[in-house]
Amino acid sequence: ESRFENWGWHASELAIQENAVTLARYATICQQAGLVPIVEPEVLCDGTHSLETCQNVTERVLAATYKACNDHNLYLEGSLLKPNMVTAGMQCPTKYTPEQVAEATVTTLQRTVPAAVVGVTFLSGGQSEEAATVNLNAINQYQDPGRKPWALSFSYGRALQASVLKAAGKAENVKPDSLSST
Repeated sequence: ESRFENWGWHASELAIQENAVTLARYATICQQAGLVPIVEPEVLCDGTHSLETCQNVTERVLAATYKACNDHNLYLEGSLLKPNMVTAGMQCPTKYTPEQVAEATVTTLQRTVPAAVVGVTFLSGGQSEEAATVNLNAINQYQDPGRKPWALSFSYGRALQASVLKAAGKAENVKPDSLSST
């Protein structure tokens, strides 16, 4: 997993290249050990950046990642991609629709991810469980002039656990007998 944080949304080319090479090396080591690598180049959603800015940075990151994977002879058919969805920053004053997120995300994938990659399993990226699910549905429903040759799914952790953890943390949800050891 590599996280691409940047100063004022101007990710340095050096940081992008170094992280891409590290991900590619990790992925080839996994394959040499008989494992399926999950390539996870995440662009963080913190900040006030627009949807367009996230799309630009995500395209740069994914393009560099797959260039490095090619340079390291990664067998793409034996790998998964676990990226962020293309979303505006959490503090962005402009609110985008799920359809806009879908268009930006699918366009980004079409421009950067080889068709040989079998699956894309999105991170929730700090979105609520509802927002992440609605956006994933919009991505899968998005009809475009291009194509979506990859299986598109999710690999949410935080988004699916948030409401459960919130509910479990409430005192009224803890039964006295559940506190004793068995």
